[in-house]
Amino acid sequence: MSRYLLTQSLLGSWLYIYNAYEGYEDKAYESFLKTLNREPIEQTDAMLDGINFENMVNAAADGADAKTECVKTVADIVRGGQKQVGLYKDKTINGIDYLLHGKLDYLKAGIIYDIKFSGSYETGKYNESIQHPFYFELCPEAKQFKYLISDGNDVFTETYFQNETPSIDRTVMKFMQFLSQCKLTEIYFEKWEAQGGK
Repeated sequence: MSRYLLTQSLLGSWLYIYNAYEGYEDKAYESFLKTLNREPIEQTDAMLDGINFENMVNAAADGADAKTECVKTVADIVRGGQKQVGLYKDKTINGIDYLLHGKLDYLKAGIIYDIKFSGSYETGKYNESIQHPFYFELCPEAKQFKYLISDGNDVFTETYFQNETPSIDRTVMKFMQFLSQCKLTEIYFEKWEAQGGK
C-alpha cells in the first residue's frame, strides 16, 4: 500500500490561492504548482527576514547576546524547550494513507511555539492558518500552540488550544477534491509518495 507525504507547507501553499491579495491569485497558483512538483521556491525578502529572525532567536536561546529586544523577548519564552522537533504520523483519511510530517520550532511544557517575523500584524492573523491544526495532529500531547510574532518593534502572541481546534481531515479531503478538479492528483501521487519507512 502506498502512502503519500503531507506537510503543512503543501497545504498552506494550496490554501494561499484562496487568501492571496486580489490580482495575485495566478501567482499564488503558480507557486502552489511549484510546491506540488517539489521544485525549489525562490526565497522572498519576507522569507529571508523570517529565517534571519528565527536564527537570531535560536542563538539567543542558546546563550548568545540578543541582537534586539524582540529577539530577547522571544528567546526568553522558548529557552529550555526542545528545538526543531521533527515529527511523523501515519493517518488514513477518506481511504488514502498519508504520512504527515512537520518540524516544530519549539516544544516546551506541552506548548508548541512557532516563531514568525512579519512586516505588519493584525490580531487573528493566523486564525485561518493550517499550521496549528496540522501540528496538533502531529503532536496530540500538546495542549496549546503559540505563534510568537515580531514586526521588529514589538512581539505579539496568538494562542490556540488543542481541544478547540478542528481536525485536519476535512481540509485534506478538500485538498484532494481540488487536485481532482484541476487534474493534478497524479502529480501529487507521483511526487509525494512516501519512500521506505518514512
